[in-house]
Amino acid sequence: MWQGRIGTLALILVAALLTVPLSMPRASSARDNQVEVYSWWTGPGEEEGLRAMIKDFETKNPGVHVVNAAVSGGAGSNAKAILASRLLANDPPESYQRHAGFELADDVRSGKVEDLSSLYAEQGWAKVIPQGLLDKITINGSIYAVPVNIHRANLMWYSPGTLRSLGIAAPPRSWHEFLQQAVAIRAAGRTPLTLGPQWTQKHLLETVLLGELGPDGYEGLWDGRIRWTSPLVLQALNTFKQVLAQSDIASSAADWQPQMDRVTAGTAVYAVMGDWSYSYLSLTKKLRWELDFNAAATPGSDGVYDFLSDSFTLPTGTRRPDLARQWLIECGSQAGQDLFNPRKGSIPARFDADPALYGGYLGWALQQWRDPRTRIVGSLTHGVVADNAWNAEIDTALGLFVQDGDVGKFARTVAAKYQETR
Repeated sequence: MWQGRIGTLALILVAALLTVPLSMPRASSARDNQVEVYSWWTGPGEEEGLRAMIKDFETKNPGVHVVNAAVSGGAGSNAKAILASRLLANDPPESYQRHAGFELADDVRSGKVEDLSSLYAEQGWAKVIPQGLLDKITINGSIYAVPVNIHRANLMWYSPGTLRSLGIAAPPRSWHEFLQQAVAIRAAGRTPLTLGPQWTQKHLLETVLLGELGPDGYEGLWDGRIRWTSPLVLQALNTFKQVLAQSDIASSAADWQPQMDRVTAGTAVYAVMGDWSYSYLSLTKKLRWELDFNAAATPGSDGVYDFLSDSFTLPTGTRRPDLARQWLIECGSQAGQDLFNPRKGSIPARFDADPALYGGYLGWALQQWRDPRTRIVGSLTHGVVADNAWNAEIDTALGLFVQDGDVGKFARTVAAKYQETR
């Protein structure tokens, strides 16, 4: 009986399908005026900034709706994993977030993103984005992403009250001076430097290399001009080893926020972290800039801006590339960046931002970014100077180095992996 009923139903279904006109709109037509924007911005400040930019975009593009496909957790690692699956399945969103620079290299090589050089020319962005930044985000002569902000990686955070209580007049200007201060800090029963998980240790590594080698030497590490096994680099790595010995790496914090909490609580004196810390300390923790907390360039890097940049792409094969381009125009616009960055706790990639919108640390950062004397270099940890394959090999080598402290082995491994991943 049940077989007969199924057969009857099947005949009815076939008949119904045959009566459907071939010109019937596709089910996806309801999405024709939607722009799916994929990011990892779900935290305080960044989520509000993204919403402000989305609202401005929808006002400028009546009838177009932005689908906010943000994925939380893992400092972007969860979002990147899901995105990788979608790209492999040829199901890209209209635009997705990447760190500007060589983090995009794999997507470029595999043809997953479109060249945006013509959009840059159309919008005149080369006239309002510093040349140093343009150089760092250009891959094989083309640009594949639009930076919406700038973060600074080479910052050392501290509590002015803690320094006063220890009789320390100012944060160290060299890593040698830090090691000298660490002796007195240890004697007072405090931790000189606090750390979080391995990516924060890598973040520290790049700032020690920058401070010890200078900007020219630091940049030479990433393009093969400076040998990792050279005496100068080995000496810098040995300094990094000594700095680690003055940290709480054996009981490192679960993430960067609790790492910063140790500084504001006074149990640790310094933390090396990017300037997203300002948003956390000022907006989330309600602490006062220069009174409850402060920051200086990491030792040896005054006048250097070790940058990273959140940016958006135009994926190949996306459903609405025309609307995706409009979203990228919003990301690259002065209005969009001035809406987003004060809430995110970052500064615009453009140098024509309204300075009145940027107070506290952000005002200082904007001044440094605009100063023509400032040297711009790119972050290792945050995807600017090394592609994903080599960066992953550095992660593995660093994990072993933290355990065994073998400077020579670490340098040889990183040098060999540079050649293997070319």
